[in-house]
Amino acid sequence: MKRYLSLFLLLLLFIVTLPSHAQGEPTDLYAHAAVLMDADTGRILFEKNGTEQLPMASTTKIMTLLVTLENADLEGTVQVSSYAASMPDVQLNIREGETYRLRDLCYSLMLESHNDSAVAIAEHVGGSVEGFASMMNQKARDLGCYHTYFITPNGLDAQDENGIHSTSAEDLARIMRCCMQNDEFLTITREPSWSFSDIEGTRSFTVNNKNAFLHMMEGALTGKTGFTNGAGYCYVGALERSGKRLIAVVLACGWPNHKTWKWSDTTKLMNYGIENFHQEIVGEDTITLGPITIKDGQVESVRASSDIESRELLMKEGDEFWMDILMPSTLSAPVAADEMVGTVVYYLNGEVLDLFPIYIEDDSRMIDYPWCLQQIFQKWLGKSILTVQ
Repeated sequence: MKRYLSLFLLLLLFIVTLPSHAQGEPTDLYAHAAVLMDADTGRILFEKNGTEQLPMASTTKIMTLLVTLENADLEGTVQVSSYAASMPDVQLNIREGETYRLRDLCYSLMLESHNDSAVAIAEHVGGSVEGFASMMNQKARDLGCYHTYFITPNGLDAQDENGIHSTSAEDLARIMRCCMQNDEFLTITREPSWSFSDIEGTRSFTVNNKNAFLHMMEGALTGKTGFTNGAGYCYVGALERSGKRLIAVVLACGWPNHKTWKWSDTTKLMNYGIENFHQEIVGEDTITLGPITIKDGQVESVRASSDIESRELLMKEGDEFWMDILMPSTLSAPVAADEMVGTVVYYLNGEVLDLFPIYIEDDSRMIDYPWCLQQIFQKWLGKSILTVQ
């Protein structure tokens, strides 16, 4: 009996000490709102209050840089206004009337999050802070960010008649996903330090990258911190490892003295994505669709086709994928080639993942009097030929 008991305890100890390769969803995050996104597909892998609209502090500056890169020449010259020079800390301490190269101010913006540089950039690119904010909001709409409203280019707490300066964790992840596709954005945000002077050469500066996450996890790509009294500590960052590209967002992740909570939450989110998701190809490259019967048509049936594609997704244990073909078996004439008649739907866990239209390949006109006469004539002519032979 003792021998069996010892064997059971040894087996139990072995099971308990087996290394774990997966973990449940993060449940003990400090952040009020958080998101983990697959950067390749835009799929949300995890969310906590993901669509709640919240202040986002200096994480705003990823959109500031993105809009700048898409609309301005970085070799352009920026003249500092009195308004830009008046911005509160954190600041580069640029002065009214000074001129700088736009590229240098972009490094100041992203490496040390200088608020005065942000306003100088906005006024140069958008003509005014209001004009630049309009460009930011239009870009947000273009990206499908409907829980986002920009007022300032630096993320300082602000409010106007339309609402507060804010975004959601999901929207901020969408913006970062777009930023990751811009090589210049990655170059600037990954630079350890940058030295420059004003155009006149009278003042010199060196800015150092304050994004500590770049050195916390293997494969860290880019990111931006933020803090205001209204927003609390915030962070948006991206990582690439083992073929996975992940974006993590945390908003309202504590207030002083809890500056490190954002790193704890970001690490948990990234590890959850790395340890629990694997790459899998779903869907098909080709499918066979049966013919569609045409009622009252000069052609009795037409062919159907769809340009479907397989998808490579990050999936975890328990995820379910299936495909549904929504196509009628019968249509009434007339029908025309290239007419959309149905849809192939990809589902993942009950939610629509992708849609592919189904088209018909042939025409079929409606049966009419001239066509009937033609059919009768052809049959009569055929019989006459057989009689003569």
